[in-house]
Amino acid sequence: MARPSRRVMPTPKHSDPKPHDGPILFEEGDFHGLSEGLARDPQYNDRRLIARRKLLALGKRALPKLAEAGALLECRTSLHNPSQFNGNKVSRIWAYLMRSKADKKELKSVLGRDLAKDLDSAYKNAYLCVAVEAEALEVSIRIHPDAWYDGMNLKKRVEAEGQAQLLALLNELHGFQLRMHDWRGEWRCGEISPERLTEFLGHWTPGEHSFAVEQRFPCPSGARGPALEEGAALHLESELLRLAPLYRYTAWSEESSFLFSS
Repeated sequence: MARPSRRVMPTPKHSDPKPHDGPILFEEGDFHGLSEGLARDPQYNDRRLIARRKLLALGKRALPKLAEAGALLECRTSLHNPSQFNGNKVSRIWAYLMRSKADKKELKSVLGRDLAKDLDSAYKNAYLCVAVEAEALEVSIRIHPDAWYDGMNLKKRVEAEGQAQLLALLNELHGFQLRMHDWRGEWRCGEISPERLTEFLGHWTPGEHSFAVEQRFPCPSGARGPALEEGAALHLESELLRLAPLYRYTAWSEESSFLFSS
Protein backbone atom coordinates (compact mmCIF):
# COMPACT_ATOMS: atom_id res chain seq x y z
CA MET A 1 0.00 0.00 0.00
CA ALA A 2 1.52 3.32 -1.07
CA ARG A 3 1.48 6.31 1.27
CA PRO A 4 -0.16 9.44 -0.20
CA SER A 5 2.41 12.16 -0.91
CA ARG A 6 1.95 15.15 1.39
CA ARG A 7 4.01 17.99 2.83
CA VAL A 8 5.57 16.86 6.11
CA MET A 9 4.41 18.92 9.09
CA PRO A 10 6.98 19.88 11.74
CA THR A 11 6.61 17.87 14.92
CA PRO A 12 7.54 19.32 18.31
CA LYS A 13 9.36 17.30 20.92
CA HIS A 14 6.54 16.47 23.28
CA SER A 15 6.47 16.98 27.02
CA ASP A 16 3.21 17.41 28.89
CA PRO A 17 2.86 19.47 32.06
CA LYS A 18 1.48 18.14 35.30
CA PRO A 19 -2.31 17.66 35.07
CA HIS A 20 -4.57 19.99 37.02
CA ASP A 21 -5.34 18.66 40.48
CA GLY A 22 -8.83 18.94 41.94
CA PRO A 23 -12.21 19.82 40.40
CA ILE A 24 -12.02 21.06 36.81
CA LEU A 25 -13.70 24.44 36.47
CA PHE A 26 -13.32 26.55 33.35
CA GLU A 27 -12.77 30.26 33.93
CA GLU A 28 -12.90 33.38 31.79
CA GLY A 29 -9.10 33.38 31.50
CA ASP A 30 -9.12 29.94 29.87
CA PHE A 31 -10.91 31.48 26.87
CA HIS A 32 -9.52 35.02 26.97
CA GLY A 33 -5.90 33.97 26.42
CA LEU A 34 -6.91 32.34 23.12
CA SER A 35 -8.64 35.40 21.69
CA GLU A 36 -7.44 36.98 18.45
CA GLY A 37 -5.61 39.84 20.11
CA LEU A 38 -3.77 37.64 22.63
CA ALA A 39 -3.16 34.34 20.81
CA ARG A 40 0.34 35.43 19.74
CA ASP A 41 1.25 37.12 23.03
CA PRO A 42 3.80 35.12 25.10
CA GLN A 43 2.78 37.08 28.18
CA TYR A 44 -0.32 34.87 28.27
CA ASN A 45 1.61 31.59 28.17
CA ASP A 46 1.14 31.03 31.90
CA ARG A 47 -2.60 31.56 31.62
CA ARG A 48 -2.86 29.24 28.64
CA LEU A 49 -0.85 26.65 30.58
CA ILE A 50 -3.59 26.60 33.21
CA ALA A 51 -6.16 25.73 30.52
CA ARG A 52 -3.83 23.08 29.09
CA ARG A 53 -3.43 21.42 32.49
CA LYS A 54 -7.21 21.33 32.93
CA LEU A 55 -7.69 19.63 29.56
CA LEU A 56 -4.94 17.14 30.35
CA ALA A 57 -6.64 16.25 33.63
CA LEU A 58 -10.00 15.91 31.89
CA GLY A 59 -8.55 13.61 29.24
CA LYS A 60 -6.67 11.45 31.72
CA ARG A 61 -9.73 11.07 33.93
CA ALA A 62 -11.64 9.74 30.93
CA LEU A 63 -9.05 7.04 30.11
CA PRO A 64 -10.25 4.32 32.57
CA LYS A 65 -13.86 4.56 31.38
CA LEU A 66 -12.75 4.57 27.76
CA ALA A 67 -10.70 1.45 28.49
CA GLU A 68 -13.79 -0.19 29.97
CA ALA A 69 -15.52 0.62 26.68
CA GLY A 70 -12.73 -1.13 24.77
CA ALA A 71 -10.69 1.94 23.72
CA LEU A 72 -7.18 1.70 25.22
CA LEU A 73 -5.76 5.18 24.73
CA GLU A 74 -3.18 7.59 26.10
CA CYS A 75 -3.61 11.33 26.55
CA ARG A 76 -1.45 14.26 25.48
CA THR A 77 -2.06 17.98 24.99
CA SER A 78 -1.19 20.62 22.41
CA LEU A 79 1.29 23.43 22.98
CA HIS A 80 0.17 26.48 24.95
CA ASN A 81 2.98 28.78 23.82
CA PRO A 82 3.32 30.36 20.36
CA SER A 83 6.02 28.58 18.34
CA GLN A 84 6.94 27.46 14.83
CA PHE A 85 4.79 24.38 15.33
CA ASN A 86 1.54 26.35 15.66
CA GLY A 87 2.27 29.30 13.41
CA ASN A 88 3.26 31.39 16.44
CA LYS A 89 -0.39 31.55 17.43
CA VAL A 90 -2.41 29.66 20.06
CA SER A 91 -6.09 30.09 19.29
CA ARG A 92 -6.99 26.55 20.36
CA ILE A 93 -5.69 24.15 23.02
CA TRP A 94 -6.74 20.52 23.06
CA ALA A 95 -6.21 17.20 24.73
CA TYR A 96 -5.97 14.33 22.28
CA LEU A 97 -6.54 10.71 23.20
CA MET A 98 -4.82 8.37 20.79
CA ARG A 99 -3.78 4.73 20.54
CA SER A 100 -1.48 3.34 23.19
CA LYS A 101 2.23 2.60 22.68
CA ALA A 102 1.46 -1.12 22.46
CA ASP A 103 -1.11 -0.53 19.72
CA LYS A 104 1.31 1.76 17.85
CA LYS A 105 3.92 -0.99 17.97
CA GLU A 106 1.41 -3.46 16.55
CA LEU A 107 0.43 -1.07 13.76
CA LYS A 108 4.08 -0.42 12.92
CA SER A 109 4.60 -4.15 12.50
CA VAL A 110 1.72 -4.21 10.01
CA LEU A 111 2.71 -1.12 8.04
CA GLY A 112 6.47 -1.59 8.06
CA ARG A 113 9.15 0.91 9.05
CA ASP A 114 8.80 3.28 6.08
CA LEU A 115 5.02 3.65 6.11
CA ALA A 116 4.84 3.89 9.90
CA LYS A 117 7.48 6.62 10.18
CA ASP A 118 6.62 9.24 12.83
CA LEU A 119 3.56 7.29 13.98
CA ASP A 120 4.21 8.67 17.46
CA SER A 121 2.96 12.08 16.29
CA ALA A 122 -0.61 12.42 17.55
CA TYR A 123 -2.06 13.82 14.34
CA LYS A 124 -0.87 10.73 12.47
CA ASN A 125 -3.34 8.64 14.45
CA ALA A 126 -7.11 8.75 14.69
CA TYR A 127 -7.79 10.45 18.02
CA LEU A 128 -10.47 11.67 20.37
CA CYS A 129 -10.27 15.34 21.25
CA VAL A 130 -11.53 17.80 23.83
CA ALA A 131 -10.65 21.42 23.08
CA VAL A 132 -11.07 24.99 24.21
CA GLU A 133 -11.10 28.02 21.90
CA ALA A 134 -11.78 31.70 22.52
CA GLU A 135 -15.52 31.24 22.06
CA ALA A 136 -16.20 27.49 22.15
CA LEU A 137 -15.60 24.13 23.76
CA GLU A 138 -15.44 21.04 21.58
CA VAL A 139 -15.51 17.24 21.78
CA SER A 140 -14.63 15.25 18.66
CA ILE A 141 -13.05 12.28 16.93
CA ARG A 142 -10.62 13.29 14.19
CA ILE A 143 -8.58 11.72 11.40
CA HIS A 144 -5.96 14.06 9.94
CA PRO A 145 -5.01 13.53 6.27
CA ASP A 146 -1.60 12.30 7.50
CA ALA A 147 -3.36 9.57 9.51
CA TRP A 148 -4.19 8.05 6.14
CA TYR A 149 -3.93 4.47 7.41
CA ASP A 150 -6.78 4.99 9.87
CA GLY A 151 -8.75 6.78 7.18
CA MET A 152 -8.08 4.00 4.71
CA ASN A 153 -8.99 1.41 7.33
CA LEU A 154 -12.39 3.07 7.76
CA LYS A 155 -12.96 3.39 4.03
CA LYS A 156 -12.04 -0.23 3.37
CA ARG A 157 -14.16 -1.49 6.28
CA VAL A 158 -17.21 0.21 4.81
CA GLU A 159 -16.38 -1.25 1.39
CA ALA A 160 -16.06 -4.73 2.90
CA GLU A 161 -19.07 -4.70 5.25
CA GLY A 162 -21.36 -2.03 3.86
CA GLN A 163 -22.22 1.25 5.56
CA ALA A 164 -25.06 0.10 7.83
CA GLN A 165 -22.94 -0.18 10.99
CA LEU A 166 -21.19 3.14 10.44
CA LEU A 167 -24.54 4.80 9.78
CA ALA A 168 -25.99 3.37 12.99
CA LEU A 169 -22.97 4.52 15.05
CA LEU A 170 -23.17 8.04 13.64
CA ASN A 171 -26.90 8.34 14.18
CA GLU A 172 -26.53 7.35 17.83
CA LEU A 173 -24.45 10.50 18.35
CA HIS A 174 -27.19 13.12 18.56
CA GLY A 175 -25.66 16.56 18.98
CA PHE A 176 -22.57 15.72 16.91
CA GLN A 177 -21.93 16.57 13.29
CA LEU A 178 -19.98 14.67 10.65
CA ARG A 179 -17.53 16.94 8.83
CA MET A 180 -15.03 16.62 6.00
CA HIS A 181 -12.00 18.90 5.83
CA ASP A 182 -13.14 22.51 5.27
CA TRP A 183 -16.26 21.55 3.31
CA ARG A 184 -19.45 23.37 4.22
CA GLY A 185 -21.68 20.33 3.84
CA GLU A 186 -23.82 19.46 6.86
CA TRP A 187 -24.26 15.89 8.07
CA ARG A 188 -26.02 16.04 11.45
CA CYS A 189 -25.68 12.84 13.44
CA GLY A 190 -29.08 11.41 14.27
CA GLU A 191 -30.42 12.62 10.92
CA ILE A 192 -28.00 11.12 8.38
CA SER A 193 -29.73 9.09 5.69
CA PRO A 194 -28.03 6.25 3.80
CA GLU A 195 -27.96 8.47 0.73
CA ARG A 196 -26.26 11.32 2.57
CA LEU A 197 -23.61 9.01 4.03
CA THR A 198 -22.98 7.57 0.57
CA GLU A 199 -22.53 11.14 -0.66
CA PHE A 200 -20.02 11.89 2.09
CA LEU A 201 -17.98 8.73 1.56
CA GLY A 202 -17.99 9.30 -2.19
CA HIS A 203 -16.24 12.65 -1.78
CA TRP A 204 -13.99 11.84 1.19
CA THR A 205 -10.48 10.65 0.27
CA PRO A 206 -8.13 9.46 3.07
CA GLY A 207 -4.75 11.15 2.76
CA GLU A 208 -6.33 14.22 1.17
CA HIS A 209 -9.28 15.15 3.39
CA SER A 210 -9.65 15.26 7.15
CA PHE A 211 -12.54 13.41 8.81
CA ALA A 212 -14.25 14.58 11.97
CA VAL A 213 -17.32 13.93 14.08
CA GLU A 214 -17.58 16.92 16.40
CA GLN A 215 -19.83 18.60 18.89
CA ARG A 216 -19.21 22.27 19.60
CA PHE A 217 -20.51 24.25 22.55
CA PRO A 218 -20.52 27.99 21.72
CA CYS A 219 -19.56 30.21 24.66
CA PRO A 220 -18.90 33.72 23.37
CA SER A 221 -17.43 36.45 25.54
CA GLY A 222 -20.05 37.84 27.87
CA ALA A 223 -22.22 34.76 27.52
CA ARG A 224 -20.04 31.84 28.66
CA GLY A 225 -23.02 30.49 30.60
CA PRO A 226 -22.83 26.73 31.26
CA ALA A 227 -19.15 26.60 30.21
CA LEU A 228 -18.18 28.19 33.52
CA GLU A 229 -20.43 25.97 35.64
CA GLU A 230 -19.23 23.07 37.76
CA GLY A 231 -20.74 20.40 35.53
CA ALA A 232 -19.12 21.57 32.27
CA ALA A 233 -16.05 19.32 32.47
CA LEU A 234 -18.13 16.30 33.47
CA HIS A 235 -20.41 16.90 30.50
CA LEU A 236 -17.43 17.06 28.12
CA GLU A 237 -16.14 13.80 29.57
CA SER A 238 -19.50 12.06 29.13
CA GLU A 239 -19.67 13.23 25.50
CA LEU A 240 -16.12 11.97 24.96
CA LEU A 241 -17.17 8.54 26.20
CA ARG A 242 -20.03 8.45 23.70
CA LEU A 243 -17.43 8.45 20.92
CA ALA A 244 -15.74 5.22 22.08
CA PRO A 245 -17.78 2.84 19.85
CA LEU A 246 -17.11 4.98 16.76
CA TYR A 247 -13.41 5.14 17.59
CA ARG A 248 -13.22 1.35 17.92
CA TYR A 249 -15.00 0.95 14.59
CA THR A 250 -12.85 3.53 12.79
CA ALA A 251 -9.25 3.24 13.98
CA TRP A 252 -7.07 0.34 12.90
CA SER A 253 -6.70 -2.37 15.54
CA GLU A 254 -6.58 -6.14 15.63
CA GLU A 255 -10.37 -6.18 15.96
CA SER A 256 -10.80 -3.63 13.14
CA SER A 257 -8.15 -4.62 10.62
CA PHE A 258 -9.16 -3.76 7.04
CA LEU A 259 -6.13 -1.91 5.68
CA PHE A 260 -5.17 -4.66 3.27
CA SER A 261 -8.61 -6.05 2.52
CA SER A 262 -9.43 -6.16 -1.18
